[in-house]
Amino acid sequence: MSTARDYQPRYTVEDYKQWDGDWELWRGVAVSMSPSAFGPHASAQARLAAALIAAIDTAECDATVLMEIDWIIDRDTVVRPDLTIVCGKPPAGHVEDTPALAVEIVSPASVERDTIRKRALYQEETVPWYLIVDPETRSTTALRLDATGVYSEVREETELQIDICESCNLSVDLTSIFR
Repeated sequence: MSTARDYQPRYTVEDYKQWDGDWELWRGVAVSMSPSAFGPHASAQARLAAALIAAIDTAECDATVLMEIDWIIDRDTVVRPDLTIVCGKPPAGHVEDTPALAVEIVSPASVERDTIRKRALYQEETVPWYLIVDPETRSTTALRLDATGVYSEVREETELQIDICESCNLSVDLTSIFR
């Protein structure tokens, strides 16, 4: 039996920085990202970004919405959420601190990755809020980290109340995402 089949290469952020194309790095394993988004995905991303920015501006919060920026979790894990909110000003480079909120917009190719694997990773990394947006079903699942470190679903149909960055309370209009 060949040992080649058993070989699982492990990579670091330093390796990742040298790669071409769109990749994420999960605990040392290279994960190819899906091709660019289709219209409904891109539209939901832009509309949700606008709704989050408007909510931050209205609440006068010191927070920043970022689109598709790498979050370097540790030396062998890098992910690229569709949207993130960080407290304060945007980082000079990639995000290196845990974001206040992460958003993944699912596609048929990413639904398992976003709803199971990234949910587990974001929970493990204590991301306070995780939003999963599905343009096909026109739904948003809001998950909030509870006191035990487990995500609980927050059910809101039209307006989501999000508390981030210690004293920032956002009211996000969910109806504007799928127009």
